Amino acid sequence: MLSINIICVGKLKEIFFKDACNEYIKRLSKYCKLSIVELPDEKIPDKLNPSIIKNIKVKESNNIMKHLPKDSYIIALDLNGKQYSSEDFSKKMDNLSLITSNITFIIGGSLGLTNEILAISNDKICFSKMTFPHQLIRIFLLEQLFRGFKISNGETYHR
Repeated sequence: MLSINIICVGKLKEIFFKDACNEYIKRLSKYCKLSIVELPDEKIPDKLNPSIIKNIKVKESNNIMKHLPKDSYIIALDLNGKQYSSEDFSKKMDNLSLITSNITFIIGGSLGLTNEILAISNDKICFSKMTFPHQLIRIFLLEQLFRGFKISNGETYHR
């Protein structure tokens, strides 16, 4: 069975995000072994400058590096990543499952990921050029993983 890891900076605080996340975790259990690692996000001061931004991203990214599983195909969620249709994302996951049994998605904090994390990633994907809270992106990712498995298995799912 495919192992999917999601490493994300920031905790789900709102109950509606937690409920949505738990629902997709339950649905995905039929298709994969899912692991979600929540890492603390750094406090962002009211006044930011490039040095503070860099320091925050480095701290969060160093913590991500400590939690990366060995021998995993790494996909970073990044605004400059490739955008997929749901069908193409499903095909991508199918193709990856032929070459690896372990896929790790990385969702950075609100300031994004360091170039170091992006450089070690095998792929970068983007759900939208719009800006969303990273908590909501986690739900988007879980929903698209579930939709992708449904597509791959020829099962119906709402459009």
